[in-house]
Amino acid sequence: MTTDTHADTHIDTAPAPAPVAVLGLGLMGHALAAALLRAGHPTTVWNRTAAKADGLVAAGAVRAETPAAAVAAAPLVIACVTDYDALHAFLDPVDPAALGGRTLVNLTSGTSAQARDTAAWAAGRGLTYLDGAIMATPQAIGTAETAIALSGPRDAYDRHTPALRSLAGDTPYLGADQGLTSLYEMAMVGVMWSLLNGWLQGAALVGTAGVSAAEFTAVAAKGLPAVLDWLPGYAKQIDTGTFPPDDATLDTHRVSMAHLVQESESLGVNAEFPALIKSLADRAAAAGHGGEGYPVMIEEFRRPAARPA
Repeated sequence: MTTDTHADTHIDTAPAPAPVAVLGLGLMGHALAAALLRAGHPTTVWNRTAAKADGLVAAGAVRAETPAAAVAAAPLVIACVTDYDALHAFLDPVDPAALGGRTLVNLTSGTSAQARDTAAWAAGRGLTYLDGAIMATPQAIGTAETAIALSGPRDAYDRHTPALRSLAGDTPYLGADQGLTSLYEMAMVGVMWSLLNGWLQGAALVGTAGVSAAEFTAVAAKGLPAVLDWLPGYAKQIDTGTFPPDDATLDTHRVSMAHLVQESESLGVNAEFPALIKSLADRAAAAGHGGEGYPVMIEEFRRPAARPA
């Protein structure tokens, strides 16, 4: 009698983590390389100051002596440096033949024009270019809370998504135009600074009554969700070009703006920030928009500022 035995074999068909090169090891670049290592990606690193790679090398990264050596080590190259000038300073001298066939994900901050120019530069060297923006601090890289937005060729985005997901829980694709990522980033920087400046203005105001910034923040934070809830409806008004005063007219907002300016000035608090917003609202009202909703202010933001004579 013979007995057949069948071994239960399992073949893992998941692809091995792809090799990645990281150029630039500041706080953010170091965090990117560390996250790739944790996810099992063979990681080559380069930095102008070589000692910044020591900890990563101890964790398993390979130190490249030159940018060209780093690029040669991986089909995916991630750059995170000070600005676009720094990027070109170390990539321009690399032989174009060494760049061809690779994908460069540039996570360097800059303008949309710089991103588009760099995309054209990359195309001339046979290099596929994705422009990216990190929406997180270095400490959050590699966690589900992190987002890295990207724009460029869709096939390159799809091909490298597994590696990019080692860096961020969300990697939204913004479109084929490489300038879109920088455009979004600059827009979000404006939102961030406007929010922070408004908070600082408020903290300065209540501080004149001995209220701490922490006490003010605990109360102010309760009102922020309501403001965020307005945005989808306001966005619809902007996209359709109609501005019904669903909650209040711009003229009503202007009265509150005047109160904020007056309160600040009477308490010896700098009033330049609220006065600037009021000046934009006053111009919109002078153009006949005082009876419309607040989003009609988009017309003032779309218009270039007048230059001094």
